[in-house]
Amino acid sequence: MMHPEKDAESAQSSADADTPPIDLRPDGGLEAWMVVAGAWSSSFCSWGWINSVGVFQEYYEKNILKEYSPGTVSWILCLEAFFLMALLPLIGKLFDRYGPRWLLLVGTFLHVFGLLMTSISTKYYQILLSQGVCSAIGASLVFLPPLNCVAGYFDKRRSTAFGIVATGSSTGGLIFPIMVSHLINNIGFPWAMRATALLIFVVLATTNLAVKSRIPPNPSPFSVKEYLIPFKRIAFSLTSFGNILFSFGSFIPMAYLVSQAVSVGMDKNLAPYLVAIVNGSSMIGRIGVGVLADIYGPFNAWIAVTYTVSALILSLWIPAANDASIIAFASLFGICFGAYAAIQPAIVAQITPIEEIGICSGLYFAVASLSQLVSGPIAGRTLEASGGSYLEMKIMAGIFCLAGATFVLGAKLYATGYKPMTKF
Repeated sequence: MMHPEKDAESAQSSADADTPPIDLRPDGGLEAWMVVAGAWSSSFCSWGWINSVGVFQEYYEKNILKEYSPGTVSWILCLEAFFLMALLPLIGKLFDRYGPRWLLLVGTFLHVFGLLMTSISTKYYQILLSQGVCSAIGASLVFLPPLNCVAGYFDKRRSTAFGIVATGSSTGGLIFPIMVSHLINNIGFPWAMRATALLIFVVLATTNLAVKSRIPPNPSPFSVKEYLIPFKRIAFSLTSFGNILFSFGSFIPMAYLVSQAVSVGMDKNLAPYLVAIVNGSSMIGRIGVGVLADIYGPFNAWIAVTYTVSALILSLWIPAANDASIIAFASLFGICFGAYAAIQPAIVAQITPIEEIGICSGLYFAVASLSQLVSGPIAGRTLEASGGSYLEMKIMAGIFCLAGATFVLGAKLYATGYKPMTKF
């Protein structure tokens, strides 16, 4: 038997289905796919950029910031992920009230400006502010609005559309590490960052031109209460907390895989390609999980891939001590991590009324930003405390991922009336 809370949410969703203009989502057509293309471009420049942090962790440790510890350096990269997600509740509310246009324009400027300032930075605090704060805020502004717009165009094919959009971040994560590494070696760090900023500017121009919203403005005033209401829904609270734990654990391999590989003897010219391998293989997961989620349900797909990530970290990354095993882990982890990242907007939409999609999506991603803010520094401190051994860090990452997957399983069971085999 379904819970009253779930019944109320279902009733709300039914009411939404009777309210124009969102009731007849086209599930295709030129305009809808143009929005998907614009969202793909924003994903390329936001999470695609963040997914390349492993290259910068290794470069900063060995060059510009070599006098700082790995944990201190990781604050720059963790701040990028933090600001990308922490501002999303505010951005979601602004989207609900005003739509995507000005958010995209301001975000494009800040993202490009921050990277240009990074190119002339030589001090820790300068890189922290330009790359870790300014560029990340811009990335946050261009990330969420296109996703919300996609939700207004697709219903039955929503997970597939989100899966296609999510390949943008894996494509960016594949291109940016290789591009940055080669450009740094050939023309130096400053011009490498300027070239990257130019590429991002051109791609985000596509986003600004292609993205439009079918969701009518909701000009309600700002209120603290409306940020608390979603957490009164048990399914949303369990899902969000599970994502906090999983984000903490999964960000550790993203940040430290390159440096760990170098520590066990991988060639320094080969190691940066691990980031590209992770992100390149993630494209398989991002595309495949959308199709599977439309068939079996987004929650079922999310739970399956997150348990698989936990198993990979605990069974493959821990004993990995040579090039072959590390590359194998990077490939398999990339497939599953890509699937996890791609399905997140769909699981939020699964448990959220459409008129609240902006603020609820923002809250879901924002609470996870807290774990990503501290996961790198905590992992760095763990590494230092263990005398340079990565074992304790790997165990910690696997346990957090396992716990996160279990909480989301609990959310699915609660929402379906404890029916584990139900499509959801």
